[in-house]
Amino acid sequence: MILRKQVLLALTSNSLLATAADTRSSSDSSRPRGVGPEFAKFYKAPDKPFACISNPSISIPFSHVNDNYCDCPDGSDEPGTSACSYLHHFNPEQPRPGANALTPKNESMALPGFYCKNKGHVPAYIRFENVNDGVCDWDVCCDGGDEWMGVGGVKCEDRCASIGKEWKKSEAKRAEGLGRATKKRRELQFEADRRRKEVGEKIDATEIRIEGLERKVKEAEESLKEVERREKMRAVKSDAGAKGRGKLGVLLSLSRDRVGELRGALTKTRKMRDDMVERVAELEGLLTALKEEYNPNFNDAGVKKAVQGWEDYAARESTDTWTDAEDRDLVEIAKEDNTESGINWSEFEAEEEEPSDAAAIYSLTSYLPPPLQSWLSGSVSSLRQMLIDNGILPDATKSTNVDDSPAVKNARKTKDDAQRDLTNAQNDLKRDREDLEKDYGPGGIFRALKDTCVEKESGEYKYSHCFMSKTTQQPKKGGGQTTMGNFAGFEIEYVDDDLPADGKGLGRGDRVVMKYENGQHCWNGPNRSTRVVLGCSETDEIYKIAESEKCVYRMEVGSPAVCGFENKAEEEGGMKEEGAVKDEL
Repeated sequence: MILRKQVLLALTSNSLLATAADTRSSSDSSRPRGVGPEFAKFYKAPDKPFACISNPSISIPFSHVNDNYCDCPDGSDEPGTSACSYLHHFNPEQPRPGANALTPKNESMALPGFYCKNKGHVPAYIRFENVNDGVCDWDVCCDGGDEWMGVGGVKCEDRCASIGKEWKKSEAKRAEGLGRATKKRRELQFEADRRRKEVGEKIDATEIRIEGLERKVKEAEESLKEVERREKMRAVKSDAGAKGRGKLGVLLSLSRDRVGELRGALTKTRKMRDDMVERVAELEGLLTALKEEYNPNFNDAGVKKAVQGWEDYAARESTDTWTDAEDRDLVEIAKEDNTESGINWSEFEAEEEEPSDAAAIYSLTSYLPPPLQSWLSGSVSSLRQMLIDNGILPDATKSTNVDDSPAVKNARKTKDDAQRDLTNAQNDLKRDREDLEKDYGPGGIFRALKDTCVEKESGEYKYSHCFMSKTTQQPKKGGGQTTMGNFAGFEIEYVDDDLPADGKGLGRGDRVVMKYENGQHCWNGPNRSTRVVLGCSETDEIYKIAESEKCVYRMEVGSPAVCGFENKAEEEGGMKEEGAVKDEL
């Protein structure tokens, strides 16, 4: 109480009269000085004790409201003075009663500040510490109401008429700009939707194309196998003809290959037989032990059934036995150099055969007159060369390797081309599906701005921001570009800045942030990274760049793509904080 009396005595008589008059009544409002209309309900009963807004269990006489002494722990008893300005931060977990779009964020106390009526202009709140500080804050309180005590003889005239007039002009201009920016945003959204639709249609077309290419690859593989088989037969015939063996040579080659295949299959089957014999012997040993060692007095139906089955199995006669002589015959047949018990191929290879059909034709010409012989020989040679050139006959002067055949090469090229086309189509499909699922920001609107770049010179560098791609810096005096980060995703950040007079800034509210990470490594530091914070603007432009930490940058960028973002986020249940002010352009 002693301190209260000292404070009261320190007040001038004028301030006491003004305070008392404002507490009781006013010509235009019954609210105490500094109380905004949204908080008027807490000050409606001057004939009753006043309950602190955030601590209603604490009450004081209503006459103590605006007496320049802080009674309430939330400062709600001093809406019109700076007595409670030392209370710095309001508890963020405790809701602020009556908070609205005019309410500044992160303020102290239950009240957002001193309420300036600003008739003829826009009402606003000013920080309590600026009340009666001897400075006219016309940018917030154009009516001068924050300096009602006249500290130091300061008198702040009402400038709301002139300030309001200029503000309306700037607001009209800003509204026009916002209208143009909003129109551009709609155009960007339309373009983004169109591009997304194109990607979806491309995916559908690629899926159909892949089905056709898969069939084409399968047909090409089957065609290649057929051509290789046919060319192999022709190559065998060619070799046989070159050796003078004709049809018998062809049959000899095919038979020898087939016998080799059968010998391999026989060897494999014999090994499988030996393995199965060992397994059967092992199982028979287990069952024999079970029969000899089990207790017949133990009433186990399963065991008895197994023993009975084994006895029946052992009693059956078996024909799956073979003699040592038969086993030796299998060994001999399986030998690669077998000539005694197999076929002696060399005898057939050494035999002379009848001349080939082509040789018979040349023999026939010997009975013709010399001029006709020359004509027929030349014609046959020309015909044979044409057939060789077109891959119909093999070239006897070259290797008979199937892979060297023109027909096989063409078939393999067809198959490889089809496989390459299929692989490319599958890669395109994967890339388009990933693009369709990629986050392109609110409404996918940044799809329309992908790789669009804006630049700005600041200090010694020229900075560049390419939407959804990367950020860079380059010395203005020459030198290579340095990547400040590659696009990594989106975030939402609340910005508590006043919008500049020219409108080129972020303003207050939730803002879209594009994150760019893993840029070029900083010497003796981290990899460069950039946070690009976006505000509404008619055009894509960089406002300013700052290096908040070593090689960690913050870039403020304007774009029509985010105009109206707060309203859209609110409609869609997005991240909109209470009290955020829509202040764009």
